[in-house]
Amino acid sequence: MASTPPPNMGFNIPPMPRLPSPSSSRHPRASINSSFSFGPQSLVNSFMDGNASAPHPHNLDPNRSILPSSPMRSSPRAHRRAKGSIGRHPLANDNTDVFQDSGDEEEDEMEWGTVDRMRLWRHDALMQHLYDTAAFWGDKILSWTNDPNDAFWLAQTYFMTHRYSRAERLLTRPFPTAPPRLPPRHPPTNGFGSPPESAGVPFPDVKGKGRELDMRLPVGPTEMIDVAADQLDGVSRLVDMSVVCRYLAAQCLVRQGKWAEATEMLGEANPFRNSGRSGPAVPNTDGGIKVEASMCNLRGLLMLKLNRGDQAKACFMEALALDVKCYDAFDQLISGEMMTLEEEWEFVQSLAYRQQTPEDAEFVRLIYTARLRKYKHADEHALTRRRLVEEYGLSDNADVLFSFADALYAQFRWADCFAITTRILRLVAVHAATMPLHIACMHHLKHLHSKLFILAHELVDREPESATSWYAVGVWYLTQRKWADARTYFSKTSLMDPRFGPAWIAFAHTFAFEGEHDHAVTAYSTCARMFTGSHLPLMFVGMEHIILSNQGQADEALNAANSMCDGDPLLINERGVMAFNHGRYEDATAMFRQALELAQVTQSSQASWATTYLNLGTCLRKLGNLEEAKAAYVKVLEIDSRSAAALGFLGLVYHLMDRVHDAVTKYHEALSINPLNGHVLDLLNLALEQSADDGQFSAGGPPGGEAAWAGRMRAHGERERALKRTRQKAAVPPPASGAGPEMLGQGPDAEMVLG
Repeated sequence: MASTPPPNMGFNIPPMPRLPSPSSSRHPRASINSSFSFGPQSLVNSFMDGNASAPHPHNLDPNRSILPSSPMRSSPRAHRRAKGSIGRHPLANDNTDVFQDSGDEEEDEMEWGTVDRMRLWRHDALMQHLYDTAAFWGDKILSWTNDPNDAFWLAQTYFMTHRYSRAERLLTRPFPTAPPRLPPRHPPTNGFGSPPESAGVPFPDVKGKGRELDMRLPVGPTEMIDVAADQLDGVSRLVDMSVVCRYLAAQCLVRQGKWAEATEMLGEANPFRNSGRSGPAVPNTDGGIKVEASMCNLRGLLMLKLNRGDQAKACFMEALALDVKCYDAFDQLISGEMMTLEEEWEFVQSLAYRQQTPEDAEFVRLIYTARLRKYKHADEHALTRRRLVEEYGLSDNADVLFSFADALYAQFRWADCFAITTRILRLVAVHAATMPLHIACMHHLKHLHSKLFILAHELVDREPESATSWYAVGVWYLTQRKWADARTYFSKTSLMDPRFGPAWIAFAHTFAFEGEHDHAVTAYSTCARMFTGSHLPLMFVGMEHIILSNQGQADEALNAANSMCDGDPLLINERGVMAFNHGRYEDATAMFRQALELAQVTQSSQASWATTYLNLGTCLRKLGNLEEAKAAYVKVLEIDSRSAAALGFLGLVYHLMDRVHDAVTKYHEALSINPLNGHVLDLLNLALEQSADDGQFSAGGPPGGEAAWAGRMRAHGERERALKRTRQKAAVPPPASGAGPEMLGQGPDAEMVLG
């Protein structure tokens, strides 16, 4: 039985309200633009507002998103040391916040000193991407203040400049928790003499005359042991003082490839889970994104690095449940296809939108729903896109347009999908989710192969470090049937991004195209283990087993794929092929009818399902429903008038209906398209012999009946199968979302085998 081959308004957007300038509350000064310069006062206000909203301002709150500190404050409030229980993760024992402002100074009347001004320089440099400038002044500030706040911002600067080891060292070395000594607000004019008496705190004397040096903390591998041995109180590491610092240190370890150390820093599980201050129903204290959710997301990435996919899935789900605004976790779940269709639908619809974002709950739910796969819930997806366009004015937003393009691709409407993806790429140049879809459409549409060549070159020139660029090169070689070259670039893509699903599928396709079906099964099985929520790899495994005549393995793979997604018409077609092979013609007929009904529901092109009509006609002919079989073959010819298989099968139906003249006509038409088809030649010779003897067949049809004809056709088909092991199977690697049909399996060359 043959598998199905593939086919070859504007809305007004409401204006954005003008945001107040963050520098409006400070003195004017020279700057590129005041809106780019974030002075201390605005940060003080924002942090104080966030702290005021916290139920326990002196305790560490995992639901807080911002660091409750000010770049203007020179010293933190002395914290109370927590008594943690033995055996728990350090984060679970951390009930203090060393970054809490003292709040004992009047903000509007504060007089800026040297450190305050340098903190201003540091933050302006960060906002203007002058990272070396920010690191330079931040280092001097930290040397003066020894303040954990200043250490955190300096570590952030190092992280932004990819100096991860230096940032980690800063976050894990001992720091005093008592208020540090500061330079005066008015430094000496000559830089060496003593400051004025009114300056308050003494300014550091570089000559050391009459000054006692501050206590120096131990450094080196045994620094914390030395601190304990010296019985130094009020000394701790930043990662033990603050959740934010621990999270940043874990990020540094991840960037350095230290998976085990990063896991130890974060913990195997969420330490706040049973603390009473954690959970989806616990609202944010400041309206931002919970640090706890970010830590769960990072823990999930670590689990992926350690090949612990089930734990990674649980971490990402926990991160998104804790804070629905954590899009990174959502993207990992959806683009990585970690959940089945029903799992992801139920999970996304059941998130605590109302409790966490009461004002924006419906919008967040809609924008997430638009990203889900399109094999089921077609009406809900259409309504979601309409609401996003009409109610929220996102008619020209890249993510909303991608949702529309994804639905079109699932309906085999390659040209329409390509028009939408082209619009997206004109808007944003590079859109990670759209590029694989765009490339797949160019593969399907033959007249766009030359543009695919140009696009691949442009991507490699513009973004040589992107996995998508080399994936485009591999797909172009796929269109040129250079399987080995394509496989090389797909392998390169997978090495650059191990979670790039389309490259894994395409890599397996190259083996199938070359007839290396055992290698193809291995590659598809690897892909199925990596993307546990996608049914496509299992479906491809089943198709390869059909070719290898491994009926049991084919049934197992196809049934497993069907348990994950029962709404893919291509999968239903393949299960119909297996039912036909087992002789269950009625079940096969029902499955082919179901596949065609689903195809009509999705409004896909009928040309994509010509082979399914052909399969349906063959099953009906086996059941003796010659009139219905004839209608099915005629439908195929309406779609493709030069289908040699449909003409040959229609001639056989006429032959069985005693219409020998019509049968001979159809046989000739089939041979005019494919003159080397020995099967049709045998049928034509027999029809001509019978016509010469008595002009017509007997009422019972051709001699030997249907069974004899089927035996001859099957024997001839076995010979053709051996000659066409390396046939071209019309398929293209699926996009990142996994949507879209991949026409593998029996292929068009096997159509005449199943007589």
